[in-house]
Amino acid sequence: MKLAVLTTVAVSAAAANAQSSGAAASSPAVSGSAAVSGSAVASGASSAAPASVSLPSVSFSLASVNPTAVALTDLVPGTLTTQATLLPTATFAGGTVPTFLSNAPPLPDISTLSPANYPPLDKPPPTDSPEVQQWIKEVQSSGITIPNLAPTQPGGCGANPTFATDQSRCWWTCGGCTRDGDITACPDKLTWGLTYDDGPAPYTPNLLQYLDQANLKTTFFAVGSRCISYPAILREEYMAQHQIAVHTWSHPAMTTVSTEGIIAELGWSKKIIKDILGVTPIYWRPPYGDIDDRVRAIAKAMGLEAVMWTRISPTATFDTNDYNIAGGTVSVSQVLQNWEHIVGNASQMDTGFIVLEHDLFAQTVDLATGYILPAGLANDPKLNIKPVISCLNKPLSDAYLETNDNATNPLPTASNISPTLSSGSPGAAQATGNTSGGSSQNSAMGVRFDASGAVVMFGTAVLAFFASMF
Repeated sequence: MKLAVLTTVAVSAAAANAQSSGAAASSPAVSGSAAVSGSAVASGASSAAPASVSLPSVSFSLASVNPTAVALTDLVPGTLTTQATLLPTATFAGGTVPTFLSNAPPLPDISTLSPANYPPLDKPPPTDSPEVQQWIKEVQSSGITIPNLAPTQPGGCGANPTFATDQSRCWWTCGGCTRDGDITACPDKLTWGLTYDDGPAPYTPNLLQYLDQANLKTTFFAVGSRCISYPAILREEYMAQHQIAVHTWSHPAMTTVSTEGIIAELGWSKKIIKDILGVTPIYWRPPYGDIDDRVRAIAKAMGLEAVMWTRISPTATFDTNDYNIAGGTVSVSQVLQNWEHIVGNASQMDTGFIVLEHDLFAQTVDLATGYILPAGLANDPKLNIKPVISCLNKPLSDAYLETNDNATNPLPTASNISPTLSSGSPGAAQATGNTSGGSSQNSAMGVRFDASGAVVMFGTAVLAFFASMF
């Protein structure tokens, strides 16, 4: 896949893709003068979306597009083969020492890595295993108090009206409540904390290739079940100096899970990552952003800091909503309009921002490499695109337990956890304004949290769809 961008013409997005051609640029930088706009809609039949489903077609404008991008009209719901999946570009033998991390342990030998030694894939791990029982003891002896909050019921805010309005619970899903320890934005203006969730997956190497060509680094929030399925891809991410972080074992809405179940989800995810890489992440992201004070405390007791994504109101977040394309509930034009709104609002903020994207599906990777990343690179004003650890002005070594400098980056303890609400909550980052030249009345479109609890239902559908791919 060549890294190239349109720089001189303004055409519809669909037409731009239909005629995609041209020599690769020698640098990912672009002038920012080009404008690509359109109203293409992803539609079509698949096992995940009946042919009768008609998705909205909305307008959007992008600063630039990769000429080799997959046509938007080809990014339909279902299982796609829009481009060949790439194999890992390199293999790293056990015993190899990562030279980019001071005091990093050597890579483990994964030749004998066996799924039989881990919980079933994509299912909640049992809580009666020796490993989980040990992690429970460690949480109990951490000195961090776990709030006595009942788990929420599946179905989101509408299924939990009392919990949804209980501000003392600080449930991010329903209103955007955050605590001081939650990472919701990069501190420096126009800094984009680049993140991808739910991999590693078959198309992740395609994303890695583009990131390498563009000299970009990102944060991958890795699902434990995907790590054991694609250990070589996870290792390639790590050795390419991207940040690896925890995203649970089976991707549940965490507030619905028992305390013991949360410990199992986080413990197994941490373990499989260490078994493959030799290091243990100290950052994590709750699936769907579903976190409250009970979940926060358990994660902190397990040495994990929560990374969310930027939220500018109780109902609008910096979520591209790309993961819903495969399931047939969102069109590609809606996702690109979401990006337009996100970057427009970001220019009005005094801080940087963190965006939610995914490397789980072909559609999400194709949109990232063909449209969103080229547009971000061409944006005016210029965006500083970094992984979360770097956007926090910390070295990559501070992302892992084994290489972290505890003197300058202390891990959570009972004495350094503040129970106070962060400034501006609910809604960790405050911003207003539409995109430059945009016509939408909505500030920053992302996934919307309403009484239907759609965020949980979307996630369940996506996981079921992913499971059907194997």
